[in-house]
Amino acid sequence: MTNGARILVVTVALAAVTGFASGQSMISAKSGLIHYVEGRVLLDGQQVAQKFGNFPQMKENAQLRTEEGRAEVLLTPGVFLRVGENSAFRMVSNQLADTRLEVLSGALLLECAELLKDNAITLLYKDASILLRKDGVYRLDTEPPQLRVYDGEALVEQGGQALMLKKGKLLAFNGIFAAERFDNNVGDTLFRWAKRRAEYVAMANVSAAKSIRDSGSLWQNSGWRWNPYFGMFTFVPWRGAYNSFWGYRFWSPRQVYMVYAPPMQASSGGGWDASRSYNSSLGYSTVPRTSAGTSGTLATSASAPTTATSAPSASIPRESGQAGGRGR
Repeated sequence: MTNGARILVVTVALAAVTGFASGQSMISAKSGLIHYVEGRVLLDGQQVAQKFGNFPQMKENAQLRTEEGRAEVLLTPGVFLRVGENSAFRMVSNQLADTRLEVLSGALLLECAELLKDNAITLLYKDASILLRKDGVYRLDTEPPQLRVYDGEALVEQGGQALMLKKGKLLAFNGIFAAERFDNNVGDTLFRWAKRRAEYVAMANVSAAKSIRDSGSLWQNSGWRWNPYFGMFTFVPWRGAYNSFWGYRFWSPRQVYMVYAPPMQASSGGGWDASRSYNSSLGYSTVPRTSAGTSGTLATSASAPTTATSAPSASIPRESGQAGGRGR
């Protein structure tokens, strides 16, 4: 291939990515975007192929089924549905204000980074209706049939009875309408896969939130944002920062600067010590140079995140008027 041909190919590829990024910063106002698949996943009997920038949208009454595979589906902004192997569900309604899923078989796990006040998620299983009430992590299995609330709060209605299920509680659909305790730190392969997916999406959040901040554009509502570097959508909150159940942080454009701004150190006399300023090429002036760059003796150096996507250890103040969800 000639140099001219190579330049042409790269130019076209960059144009495609740029066009996708600018044209699809936020996905359509419906639940059910098939965001990621592994192995054999079927949508209405047709195998879903994983392609860059291609995300099938589930229509109402569409059925998603996994065999030897898994799937991640985006519901309302901030809500991820992760489907285990040999599982199936039907999209009863894909409206953001009233998203309803009928669980047919297997195991479904939902991570809610934020539940916006005008959105609603309801799971249906046989004669039971489950309304998610708060941010958190929820799992519904059919073998044996049970609902687990790892974090958050869900309202369960069945046979004329209602029960509010909270963090660390389990409800078995066995005719005994009573909550039980379970260890919400223990999981299986689906739980661990969901945790890994949560980490990847949170990593993509950092540069996505920064791109919004750098562009100067207004980000007036929490929503999905396309990240061309990761080839995926990520969740970007409107204000503040959100910690997921697994501890991964989603930054808003207002707060993401804290990832990139170096920490400052207080002087013994009060105020900030300018002599301990940060130099991107030398590191902190108070830390001796070594072959690795620093001595590693300073607490901030030893605990500093290894990548820009790790959240700083400092707590993030909650801003007044925060939209939906909760800062954790």
